[in-house]
Amino acid sequence: MAARRAGLVFAGAGGHRVSRIVLVRHGETVWHAENRYAGSTEVDLTERGCAQAEALARWAVRANIGYLYTSRMGRAQATARPVAAALGLKPVIDTRLRELHFGQGEGLTSEEMRQRFPEQYEAFRRNPVDHYLPGGENPREAIARGRAALEEIAATAGPNARVLIVTHNTLIRLLLCDLLGIPLHRYRQVFPALENVSITELAMGREIPALLQFNSPIL
Repeated sequence: MAARRAGLVFAGAGGHRVSRIVLVRHGETVWHAENRYAGSTEVDLTERGCAQAEALARWAVRANIGYLYTSRMGRAQATARPVAAALGLKPVIDTRLRELHFGQGEGLTSEEMRQRFPEQYEAFRRNPVDHYLPGGENPREAIARGRAALEEIAATAGPNARVLIVTHNTLIRLLLCDLLGIPLHRYRQVFPALENVSITELAMGREIPALLQFNSPIL
């Protein structure tokens, strides 16, 4: 295993004819500074988030991207827009790529959740899959829709294609655990941070997907 700046590079796919799926978390939003939970809530990009989207577009021009997908959330579409313009691609919006809905946690910080529903929040911290936030989406259901989307996208793109998908923090980490056989409830420990517009890349099209990069910076 070799390090690539802040990200990690993992054993690749060898000579297999696979699709390479690049998962990108959207740019920074106005809730980022306070680390408020933004799931189904529409939150705008900050000025820095817009600049990150432009930087992603510059990266994409030299990255041999053939397909562009995005979640339906405005912050993801805003991040994908400069990429689409730079590549001359029309982004495909797939609702299955949306972030999880965090229920009563939407718009709150961790400390605010601890104060409003302390028992449920502590259970969430211990096991965020079996004890997801009250009123929120079941993470296993989110994984099912997200994995179906990835497998369909990979099959549509075909072998040797490189696909860029702009999506969301929690969904990406859950999908990585599911695809790589990591216990789902450990997604916050195994993948503790995912930076905005960082590169996480999978090789798909064989029995077990390969993680090629995680959280690699684009600059």
